[in-house]
Amino acid sequence: MEELRTMKNITKLAILAVGASIFAAPAIAQDPVNIVYIPKNTGNPYFDSLVAGFEDACKEINCTFSQAAPATAEATSQIPFITAQIQRGVDVIAISPNSPDALNQVLDRARSRGILVLAVNGDLVDNESHRDAAVLPVDFTKTGPGQVELLGSMIGYEGEIAILSATTDAPDQNVWIAAMEDSLENNPKYANMSLVATVYGDDEPQKSTTEAEALLQTYPNLRGIISPTTVGVAAAAQVIQSAGKADTVKLTGLGTPNQMRPFIKDGTVEAFQLWSPYNEGWLAAHFAVGVKAGEISNEVGGSFDVPKLGSVTILENNVMNTQPELTTFDSSNIDDFDF
Repeated sequence: MEELRTMKNITKLAILAVGASIFAAPAIAQDPVNIVYIPKNTGNPYFDSLVAGFEDACKEINCTFSQAAPATAEATSQIPFITAQIQRGVDVIAISPNSPDALNQVLDRARSRGILVLAVNGDLVDNESHRDAAVLPVDFTKTGPGQVELLGSMIGYEGEIAILSATTDAPDQNVWIAAMEDSLENNPKYANMSLVATVYGDDEPQKSTTEAEALLQTYPNLRGIISPTTVGVAAAAQVIQSAGKADTVKLTGLGTPNQMRPFIKDGTVEAFQLWSPYNEGWLAAHFAVGVKAGEISNEVGGSFDVPKLGSVTILENNVMNTQPELTTFDSSNIDDFDF
């Protein structure tokens, strides 16, 4: 009888153990966050480094990554690509917008489906409510004045200058140009510098080259060019190099070190500026995964840690920056960077 009671107790313990193991089973791992990035257009090497930031992050954290881009950087060229990602049901759309307002409706549709929308490298200026957050390299209010100061220091703060931009609708470019114009008009330091033209190369190498050539022909007294676009500044450097005018026409802008290194080495360009596009992709991926996992709250004033970048604070309009100031590249440091 005692033996029977012992067997029954063993059986009960076995059943309880099985039940406990069932309830204690680990939760099913969360599916990877599906991120797609839509740059301004294909064929722009600037975005290669930004993409690498996304790719490397997704090798280390819980996300998958892909990209899709239009052939041209026109205001509405990204709309069909956004629509395709909505239909795919991706978790996150990160986009470098070609227009501050042409994408509002389609981005609203994406957000209504639960897709996290991030502006990366450029924002929906005055239309920030149509995306969830923005990842920018620096405080863009510093970019325009910084470019004017850099060029001014090269030409003794005197003479005719021109701007070679991307497209007429590019929101980031237009913010920078407006700040350049404001600095030239209102800062006494630049009273002897005159902006004679602003032209647009549409972030296409051939058109940018043609526009740069036209500037040299149309304005024989031109002292300097600012091109705040990686395609434009490289094209303008090639034009100035070919024309043998590096001594009389100074060039600065926003470019990548690998692209601009030959022009720094041969003296065509004294200095230019940029930031790390790689860090934008890296930050955007970490932020997206954190938000989707409920580990980051997308609220102004909040902060979170990102490997290699440290603490990142969510600023007004849900903007995050990867670094405090632009990096200036010249002959003293150009070989320290590889992107």
